Amino acid sequence: MTLSGCEVNWMDEFGGAITVCNTDGIIVYMNDFSIRQFEKYGGDNLLGTNLLECHPEPSKTKLREMLEKPIENTYTTEKNGLKKVVTQKPWMENGKFCGVVELSFELPSDIENQIRT
Repeated sequence: MTLSGCEVNWMDEFGGAITVCNTDGIIVYMNDFSIRQFEKYGGDNLLGTNLLECHPEPSKTKLREMLEKPIENTYTTEKNGLKKVVTQKPWMENGKFCGVVELSFELPSDIENQIRT
């Protein structure tokens, strides 16, 4: 599908990692950014593997919980001076829980926090 002259497959070139797994934890999609981000762990060879095998505790337990029921998890992290936001949301299709979508992207060091009223 094309909208406003652009293809809807925007995820491939999104400026952050998009990783999707099914309810068994099997990685079914990684955008280009995600493949590069996880290159040292196998990059696109991670497609078809189980995310549960990639996570230590307590992350593994949290992921297992998210695969059992559609719940969300959002947090920030910092490593080597880079701050990121990670949000994990249920993948839903026509009301059916199909897995988990994870978006992660860097936060600028000078990010502004706006309080809305």
